[in-house]
Amino acid sequence: MDPWSPQSLRPKALEVHRRLLAHFGEPHWRHPLPPLDELISTILSQNTNDTNRDRAFAALKARFPTWEAVRDAPVEEVIEAVRPAGLANQKGPRIQEVLRQITAERGTLSLDFLAEWPTEKARAWLTRFKGVGPKTAAIVLLFSLGKPAFPVDTHIYRVTERLGLRPPKMNAEQAHAFLEQVFPPGTYYAAHLNLIRLGREICTARRPHCARCPLQDLCPSAVSQETSREQT
Repeated sequence: MDPWSPQSLRPKALEVHRRLLAHFGEPHWRHPLPPLDELISTILSQNTNDTNRDRAFAALKARFPTWEAVRDAPVEEVIEAVRPAGLANQKGPRIQEVLRQITAERGTLSLDFLAEWPTEKARAWLTRFKGVGPKTAAIVLLFSLGKPAFPVDTHIYRVTERLGLRPPKMNAEQAHAFLEQVFPPGTYYAAHLNLIRLGREICTARRPHCARCPLQDLCPSAVSQETSREQT
């Protein structure tokens, strides 16, 4: 069997999931947002951190009473409201464009109807919008709609490569579909959040703290780093 096939990697993924649950516990994210709110929040999160995203989202909600008001506002006002998230000149017009497109297609500003759709149909519908890629769509599907989707952020992308849970030359877009086959759907929520926590606290980008990682013996990168230190 191909060692890089999802079936071959499934046992390791399950062990990673089990150990992270033992190490971090069962994760709980914030209270789920309505799907449209989650979509806007996730657009704001692109290329920034959670704190700046939340500041921009709160400012947008405080300034405009409804999403219809955001859609119809002068673009300069929307840009000013979302400025804490960075790239405001891109994100402000993009949010308005998405809201207008939803209105044109559905007649109302709500994504609740996606709950009735199969996951892949809902994913395809969301990713038609400019600025809505696989990660943004997967976040809306998983956290707002409770559908089986596995968002891959920069932490998960880095950590899964180091752990050997995906081919090293696979890009982030490909990693979404691949990791959804590697991890069982029932693990998506907890595995997603715990892998992010691992990436933030232990498996950091520049100097991973391998000595205190609960996955050290499973990680080929940790082994190679230890070997490298012994040889120097």
